[in-house]
Amino acid sequence: MAQQVKNTNIIWRQYFIKFYHRERVLLIKGQQRRNVQNLWDKSNKPSNTNSFFNKNAVVIEKLSPGVSSSTGLKERLSPNNYTPIRQKQSLLVEFIRLIKAYRDLSKAKLAALVILTTMCGYAMAPMATDLTCLFATTTGTGLCVASANAINQLLEIPYDAQMSRTRNRVLVRNAISPIHALSFGTLTGMAGVGILSTMVNPLTAILGASNILLYTCIYTPMKRKTIANTWIGAIVGAIPPMMGWAACTNNLELGAWILGGILYAWQFPHFNALAWNMRSDYSKAGYRMMVITNPLLNSRVSLRYTLALFPLSYITPYIGMTTWWFALDSSLINCVLLFSAYKFWKDSNDKSARDLFFASLVHLPVILALMMAHKKDQGIIINNEIIDVDEKELEKVMLELES
Repeated sequence: MAQQVKNTNIIWRQYFIKFYHRERVLLIKGQQRRNVQNLWDKSNKPSNTNSFFNKNAVVIEKLSPGVSSSTGLKERLSPNNYTPIRQKQSLLVEFIRLIKAYRDLSKAKLAALVILTTMCGYAMAPMATDLTCLFATTTGTGLCVASANAINQLLEIPYDAQMSRTRNRVLVRNAISPIHALSFGTLTGMAGVGILSTMVNPLTAILGASNILLYTCIYTPMKRKTIANTWIGAIVGAIPPMMGWAACTNNLELGAWILGGILYAWQFPHFNALAWNMRSDYSKAGYRMMVITNPLLNSRVSLRYTLALFPLSYITPYIGMTTWWFALDSSLINCVLLFSAYKFWKDSNDKSARDLFFASLVHLPVILALMMAHKKDQGIIINNEIIDVDEKELEKVMLELES
């Protein structure tokens, strides 16, 4: 009993100490505000002495830095001469808040992953050496992705508000207005397609514009109507590496379709694993997903398309995109993903779904890096055709290009 009384006294003592310090800080801040107000009031009254100015010279200098000391007190404390520190700070805070809102609206992490696949598509194309074209391609693609994601969020405001994963998005919590989001999506889409059209080539611009329309006008409405939306969404994810290839070659050869096929197949284990742990939210919002209508199909499709990654990876050395070492290396990383997909198919639960999801996040950048590391020299491009040359014939081909 005595110990309890002692503990209670300690708690109350700590509370009163905190209360005392808080009240003391408030009193000091209030006194500082009153001092500034008194300086302003006194400056409006006529005075025949200069002692007041000398006494408060330091205070005045802090309030209005940069103003000459010979200036009268009234002029120095005038709002026209007072540096609007708080106003500048509020503008800076508002600017930072707006940048963060644009980042969330464009789904920056997802956009970075899409740009990575686009860069891989460019790097895997024959004779990809133009850094200016690569920069224009990644910039235009990033703007197209930002446009598609912004319009997608605009169309799904009432549904995002019902899901725990998306209820904190900028449009749901009114961080920016729908008109603002629509303007952002429209301008970024126009800028992205314009950059791709003028600085890259029309084919890449057509692919970028098509992806925006496919994502916003077809995939987004289909999410509430049929499970086929997953296959349409996989097409959206498969187009960016094809854009990278087209930016370099101005054509869509077999290599571009293989890259698109790898990204297309990868979408299913990645998204289906994510959807498993989001199934209650999807059901609440009224989305038609495989994980809700047919959970067995959800895991079976994940396993099926994971198996499809093996032959797609073997085709790349067969057509001369990579060396045969890539067939071996890709088999190892594909086996890791296959093992997770098999466990998810055998026993679909939250843990197996999380394991498959994180395995897919590691799988994509690793297999793309291996592909670029094992890239095989495919020659040069003349009139949109790939021509294989060796070092002895390189000079002859260069003369042909100059002529």
